[in-house]
Amino acid sequence: MKKLFLFLFFFSTIGFLFLSSCKEDESRPTFPVSADIFYSIDGKQVAFTGLTHSATNWLWDFGDGNTSTEQNPVYIYENGGYYTATLTATDSDGQTAISEVNLAVALTPYVLLTSGPTASNGKTWKLTAAHPAEDRLANADESFSVASGAPETLPQGAFDLYLNMGEVYDDTYTFFFDGSYAHDVKSDGAAFSGLVFQYVTTGGEGIVNAGGADFGLCTGKYTPETDATFTYVESENFVVPSVYGADGTITFEDVSTLDFSGTEFVGFMDFQRKVILNKISDNSMQLVMFMAASPDHLPMNTHALVLTFVVVN
Repeated sequence: MKKLFLFLFFFSTIGFLFLSSCKEDESRPTFPVSADIFYSIDGKQVAFTGLTHSATNWLWDFGDGNTSTEQNPVYIYENGGYYTATLTATDSDGQTAISEVNLAVALTPYVLLTSGPTASNGKTWKLTAAHPAEDRLANADESFSVASGAPETLPQGAFDLYLNMGEVYDDTYTFFFDGSYAHDVKSDGAAFSGLVFQYVTTGGEGIVNAGGADFGLCTGKYTPETDATFTYVESENFVVPSVYGADGTITFEDVSTLDFSGTEFVGFMDFQRKVILNKISDNSMQLVMFMAASPDHLPMNTHALVLTFVVVN
């Protein structure tokens, strides 16, 4: 009798545990598929980690036309630039979850200038009226010293408030990764220019606004070129004709430069169209543009405009 009792107790216990286990299995929630992304960047290489739940398949789109089905791929981009990487995770029932991240990969000065290969509209810049402390009207000497009669630094909105030439803040300049260039002179059809340049090249007929004549500045008629291009050089010894050079030239060593096809230019129209790209960040750049303001010393430059440009959003 005792053995029978123990036998029944044993199987009753097993049955209870089995039923409890079944109930727990039946009540256990099923979590939907989810996805998140973790990444680390080293130069052009990006290590991705797909943080997913309930996923059985993974599809990565790296934003440059290439894909991967690994859960945690390591990918090397061909070019630096801005990319959007997308992860699509799929579970066994075909349900999906999507996550994406914006990447800034190997941002060279050229990529900062153009926004990289994925920016189909390029990157557009304009002269800022805010004028950071380094902006100035300078002499075309080795140190770009402040020009006689000019303020140490340009006040905010200087060309508008003091020279009545506020339109120079409106023109835009667009740089594309493939080297294309677009220039918009807006409704007045004129560009920021040197006064002597206008008299020499148009006899003065091209002058639209001579409000800056005391500083050799004006705006002049200009029709932007179609199919224009630009050339960026990261480091070169740039020889510039200058009245301050012992032999009529000054060499600026190890500087970055921008040059343009045909009659095109950026920021300021004068005899010297090639400019120095002094510094650049994601949303601003400072250029040095040269001006020949003395008809007695053409084509040597007498002055330089050290000005900051900002991105047009």
